[in-house]
Amino acid sequence: MTTRLRPVRARRPLRAIGAIGCVVLGLGLIGGAATGSWLTGDSSADPATDTAYADARTLWHSAPVDTLFPRTLTGDGAGPGGADRVWTRIAVAPDSTCASSLDPLLVTTLRQVGCARVLRATYTDATASNVTTVGLVFTDGDPESAAALKSRFAKEKLSERRDLMPRAFPAKGTVAAGFGDPQRASWTVDVLTEAPVIVYAVSGFADGRTVGDPQPAAAAKANGATSAPAQAGLGHEATGLADGIGGALRRTLSTATEAPE
Repeated sequence: MTTRLRPVRARRPLRAIGAIGCVVLGLGLIGGAATGSWLTGDSSADPATDTAYADARTLWHSAPVDTLFPRTLTGDGAGPGGADRVWTRIAVAPDSTCASSLDPLLVTTLRQVGCARVLRATYTDATASNVTTVGLVFTDGDPESAAALKSRFAKEKLSERRDLMPRAFPAKGTVAAGFGDPQRASWTVDVLTEAPVIVYAVSGFADGRTVGDPQPAAAAKANGATSAPAQAGLGHEATGLADGIGGALRRTLSTATEAPE
């Protein structure tokens, strides 16, 4: 007797349904991952910002010195009582290591962002009575570590500690020839978060006098301050030049990262 074979039902509909389910699930996972990156602020979602931050690390050896430390800087309203200021660059130091140009305790404090290289220049005011060293400390850290260090400086008031005061850069044959550590009168330190750089400035008298009671710039600029640095406007000198050099750095970075047309 012949046995009839029953036809096998096609399973294509089930396979199609399964395939559609996988596609839907995959899209859901991709969408969830994208949403998660957006909600958590994943830095990988903004590669342009990461690139600009990384590009800033090379400015210490790729940018012309006159762009980082302009020969002349103006500070509109930067002096005491809103007076305008004009500063002239009188010396530029060779790029140096952190250990050779910064106090050891300051180097230790900056360790969490990785101190890489230091650039320095010294300026004088229009009357040649004050001198100010401005520095750019290039670091190896990322934006998160820079933000953490900036927060620490604010919470612990590190920029007000005399044992973390930046060093001056004296230049032979200039009005800043006698501008050493004992002559430092006022200072400021600013940790940037848009670039791996720390900007500082330290000011003093051009006549080489020793200052026994140096004062942070914020305190020297306060209303009613009567210290020698305050009376001479040296807090304004430090802040004004730090702001000016910080602005020059931002302009240099903006130009360096502009997309070619």
